[in-house]
Amino acid sequence: MEKGVPIRTVSRSFAVLKLINRHDTMTLMEIARASHLPYPTAYRIVQTLVHEGLIECEPARKKYRVTRQVMNLSQGYSDQGNLVAVARPFIVDLTLRFDWPVTLTSGVGTTVMIRDSTYEMSALSFNRYYPGYTIPLLECAAGQVHLAFMEAHEREELLVCLEELDGQSATLERFRDGSLFARIRADGFTQHERSQDTANPGQTSSLAAPILLYGEEEAQLTLSYFSIELAPQQAIDRYAIALKSCAAEISRALEQSRA
Repeated sequence: MEKGVPIRTVSRSFAVLKLINRHDTMTLMEIARASHLPYPTAYRIVQTLVHEGLIECEPARKKYRVTRQVMNLSQGYSDQGNLVAVARPFIVDLTLRFDWPVTLTSGVGTTVMIRDSTYEMSALSFNRYYPGYTIPLLECAAGQVHLAFMEAHEREELLVCLEELDGQSATLERFRDGSLFARIRADGFTQHERSQDTANPGQTSSLAAPILLYGEEEAQLTLSYFSIELAPQQAIDRYAIALKSCAAEISRALEQSRA
């Protein structure tokens, strides 16, 4: 990665913008706490985003929300793939089999972004997560699958970026020494226990497997479940094979659709 990249202030500003977008409205103190930034730093970033017209302070209360100007950021973006259309029947079938919600995600920078999900049809969920919701790579099973199945030089660049943004962590170190991504690639899936970066921190866990296109990782398939309902090994025993099989079926369907 080029020296001096990423620019921490720019990365933090985008992180704050995504954070507010995900939570609808937030106070300045909530933004500082959720982004793990000092209050003065959060204040300067928020005021910059207000100046650029990307967020605004609600007139009746001291909470910030995104503006319609954020929609302009998507102009020029064109998704030529048919990932969601192809995968939808498969993720619906998986939820009908096991009741738990299933998500389809793809890597976007230092996060994975939900492309589609079955939260709306599952009674076994605390919240609904819609397309566009992002989760940090190291904080979810899908993100760890994404890191494990990408090219080595791309993974190293992302790890450097993650360290610049968030500092050291046990998960990052396990990716650095090779033990974690080697295990994920060998198993064909991974598990993340008690996810903290959700609307209900610590109450759900998940299993994720890669969706491949001609041998290259294209997306991730995740099944989430209540942490108090199942022990980690129970979840693996019950769902890992089915999850991997579903991901493989989506991979084959994608290749056929693009042949």
